[in-house]
Amino acid sequence: MITTLTFVLSIIGLILSFYLLNEVTDRFFIPSLDSIAEKSNMSDDAAGATLMAAGSSAPELFIAIIALIYGGDNLEIGVGTIVGSALFNLLVIIGAVALVRKATVAWQPMFRDIIFYIGSISLLYWAFSDGKIETMEAFIFLVFYFIYVLAVIFWKKWFPYERIVEIQEEEDDDPSWKKYLKPLDFIVTKIFPKAKYIYGNFAVSIIFIALLSWALVSCAVVISDFLGIPKYIIALTVLAFGTSVPDMISSIIVAKQGRGGMAISNALGSNIFDILIGLGLPWLVMAMMQGTSSFEVITENINLHIIILLGSIIGVLVIFLISRWKINRFIGFLLIGFYLVYLSYVIFQAN
Repeated sequence: MITTLTFVLSIIGLILSFYLLNEVTDRFFIPSLDSIAEKSNMSDDAAGATLMAAGSSAPELFIAIIALIYGGDNLEIGVGTIVGSALFNLLVIIGAVALVRKATVAWQPMFRDIIFYIGSISLLYWAFSDGKIETMEAFIFLVFYFIYVLAVIFWKKWFPYERIVEIQEEEDDDPSWKKYLKPLDFIVTKIFPKAKYIYGNFAVSIIFIALLSWALVSCAVVISDFLGIPKYIIALTVLAFGTSVPDMISSIIVAKQGRGGMAISNALGSNIFDILIGLGLPWLVMAMMQGTSSFEVITENINLHIIILLGSIIGVLVIFLISRWKINRFIGFLLIGFYLVYLSYVIFQAN
């Protein structure tokens, strides 16, 4: 029996875990990956499609891993978080970018990412269609991501383009409420090595993200059981929202600098990573650890949301084609409106 005190502590733990996850990822994990990419002489496109995508999507990946370890219907938490986060990134982040500033985006990289994203969602639906995950299916996810990385590296040679950038001064002030969390920031800063020890920061970041992901899943399970709400609903809404808000803030900042196309590409690239690596890799590891060629998954609650996700990205492609790859406030309100309708449906479904 879960007590009210446990429930309240779980909500507090959820909020603090979201905050710490954002701070660790933004201040330590992504900078360490950036430094590793520079030391490895990786191209910007390759680094963005691999290390940077891994940095922004690390929370979703670890939540999926922890959910697999929990087993049972908790598997829905990992898939639900990734599907919910993907919808948030697609509709809310692109919508917010469009609201911040009108822009014309380079169609070549956008078209590439949308096509691969449609392919990723189609693979996810195919893998879930029979209610079990085969080792070969998980392996195909990883291979498809490798193909995507190759496409990113060579795309500009095949379809030359220039990114459209209108530089605007960046606002770098911290929100006023962050001053109340300075003691927490101070403790975290003291735990991490100095910035020059990039591999040390990388290792400590991985440990932190894993522990915080475990805390998020644990708190989500408690909240779900206390309120009597299915776990996949909590994952589609609360966990998806919490892991995606930092990406939205970063995208808005980039859009204000006149790099709206880059912000949208980052959102789509992270979604591709979430599906292909965030699910494919844990599935493959789990199958290998269990020594089995397949394992069952609960799909009836998630399949509809995967179809909604597929319909959403096709809808976004149609909108971009009609607008000739231009974004404006109308498109921003339209996409965010779609998400609010979806969110209302999910909440109604939970009641």
